[in-house]
Amino acid sequence: MREDVGSYEDIAAAAVRTTGLSDFGGNDHEEGLRLLIEDLNAPTAGLTGEGNYIQRSMVKSAFVGRLLSQHGFGEHPSYSAVPIERPLFVVGLPRTGTTAIHRLLTADERHQGLELWLSEYPQPRPPRETWEQNPVFNGINAAYAQHHVANPEFMGIHYMDATTVEECWRLLRQTGLSISFESLANVPNYSAWLAKQDWTPAYERHRANLQLIGLNDTDKRWVLKNPSHLAALDAIMTVYPDALIVQMHRDPVVSIASACSLSAEATAGQSTVFVGDTIGSTQLEMLSRCYRSFGQAREKYDAAQFFDVDYSAFVADPVSTSREIYEAFGLDWSPEVAGRVKAIDDESRSGGKRPKHTYSLADYGLTEDQVRAAF
Repeated sequence: MREDVGSYEDIAAAAVRTTGLSDFGGNDHEEGLRLLIEDLNAPTAGLTGEGNYIQRSMVKSAFVGRLLSQHGFGEHPSYSAVPIERPLFVVGLPRTGTTAIHRLLTADERHQGLELWLSEYPQPRPPRETWEQNPVFNGINAAYAQHHVANPEFMGIHYMDATTVEECWRLLRQTGLSISFESLANVPNYSAWLAKQDWTPAYERHRANLQLIGLNDTDKRWVLKNPSHLAALDAIMTVYPDALIVQMHRDPVVSIASACSLSAEATAGQSTVFVGDTIGSTQLEMLSRCYRSFGQAREKYDAAQFFDVDYSAFVADPVSTSREIYEAFGLDWSPEVAGRVKAIDDESRSGGKRPKHTYSLADYGLTEDQVRAAF
């Protein structure tokens, strides 16, 4: 365990030692990560020894990812010519079914998602049959397996391993911009700074990373998801003007309670401050602000690029909902796609029963009236 997170210079140097690389490709990440590290070291974060260790690891991962991407750009210069056409973004508040629909939409062999291990260690995606021989892949898989054993409640909320298609905030954090940081710690100065940022540079690097990772799969459509996309629609449409957006909708009372529970489980034992009411107030403010920002920005763009999904309708019939998305965007819903989507849906309903995820707004100092007013 650690007494503090460490300095910006210290963490950057640790990333250099870990990777053996030193080219960060500029300094557009520096302002945000410096401010974040200052907040994490401040009393307002209230980090424990364990929290210092884990938060340091998260920040170091942002440095490591940036170094690896920059190395990949140099090693594979043809990445910059890789087309990204009509990428599909799944957006919505946390706990609105974004993970489930994301995994169904990537069942199509003509689509590609961002696998967790490649979001941590960006590189051209190797052939699938070689992954189990890759030490980086195996290390990440083992780490998540251990995490789920130690934190069974978290497994019941959001299962992950190295192969799962995951959120792309790990790419965005390479430029120091990510709401993931404020979802896992009390970082008020960083949060205030982040709310004022133009996300366009982050999405430009996001696109470059997708081009690098998809270098061996240039014919496949990207399907991506991340709650932080709610904060950055203008940047998305600047960098990906032909993007297709699926927005998931669920009663915010349920979504916010579940999101708070996810933050609490993910950070248990890491802070004496980021608990209870603090989690409730910070997550409600941040998520409602992002939601409003997305709604205001959406009015400026072609309605044909957006499709809305009601959570209850999706849960009732995931396969039909998937087909409706295809039809809305003029994508080819073939019998093969239908079969693969159904197989993934059936698989998600089988196997051992995961621990039940229970939560309450009151645990986080919130009421239904407060949440409804914020939205």
